[in-house]
Amino acid sequence: MTPSILAMAGLATPMAIRVAATLDLVDHAGPAGATAEALAAATGTAAPALRCLLDHLVAVGVFAAESGRYRPTDLGAQLAGDHPAGIKPLLDIRCAGGRAELAFADLLETITTGTPAYERRYGRGFWADIDADPALRRSFDAQMRWRFRDHAPQIAARFDWGRFPRILDVGGGNGTLLEAILRAHQGLRGEVLDLAPSAAEATERLAAAGLADRAGAVAGSFFDPLPPGADAYLLSDIVHDWDDDHARRILARCREAAAPDAAVVVLEPVRNQGSDTAIDLFMLMCFAGRERTVDELTALAAESGLTLRTTTAVSDGRTALEFTPSASSGPVVSEKQC
Repeated sequence: MTPSILAMAGLATPMAIRVAATLDLVDHAGPAGATAEALAAATGTAAPALRCLLDHLVAVGVFAAESGRYRPTDLGAQLAGDHPAGIKPLLDIRCAGGRAELAFADLLETITTGTPAYERRYGRGFWADIDADPALRRSFDAQMRWRFRDHAPQIAARFDWGRFPRILDVGGGNGTLLEAILRAHQGLRGEVLDLAPSAAEATERLAAAGLADRAGAVAGSFFDPLPPGADAYLLSDIVHDWDDDHARRILARCREAAAPDAAVVVLEPVRNQGSDTAIDLFMLMCFAGRERTVDELTALAAESGLTLRTTTAVSDGRTALEFTPSASSGPVVSEKQC
């Protein structure tokens, strides 16, 4: 039977689930459930309106209704703040990920003009938005931790990091990936470079992990000159956040800092090898970024003075592209360009 295009396009269910996540309804209800009135009092909402929402969540299997009480089903339990799946922040519209997805309402603007819908909806770009709100920044860093909780150990084990005595994780957030790499390769040293709030969190995380003697963090931007002297400059899930012009500038900064025998390692969910069309559309809508093929990444890197050496599948959804400075290339970024 042909699926209904109207059913595929309906917004009631996804928005109801996101509002439930934002209101912490599963946590407030608990396993025993609660009445609509009790949940309304706990969440500061209008009881008749909340009952309407809950009744729809019952209809789609997120809650069950018994004797006037609403309790989460096994499906709905995934919205609990402490559920092992950890997906609640991705749906909570107070958090960076859930907030960003709402900009899909302005997708027409992106398709018409090629500019991010996020900026149209919120008045400033995604990165400026989270930099202006510490709570959003914290939620974004938490989302990155969640994203890499399974990937980081695989990446640490499946790539030969041991060749690089010192690694600079450029845009490395709170150090989740660098920690995994240093734990797996005892002889290595590393630093995270990121904006000040994330760099401070990385410093704390690496120290708490007992790695303070081998790891640290420095505040900075990958659009500015990078510290020289690393054996590998790591860009993990960075390039796909940016359009081609900005991506070239980031790669060029790595090339500018890298010695002739150093490497630039780009970790990405390569198109058709770990990414799908939905995430590609999200990247366009949110950042004007995009998922790229190996050939497209190689071409961008070449324009930035880098030559592809190898590609390695390093996790279920991530590919490592290792680049070396092109022999004929000199510095490729000027201060005026950035």
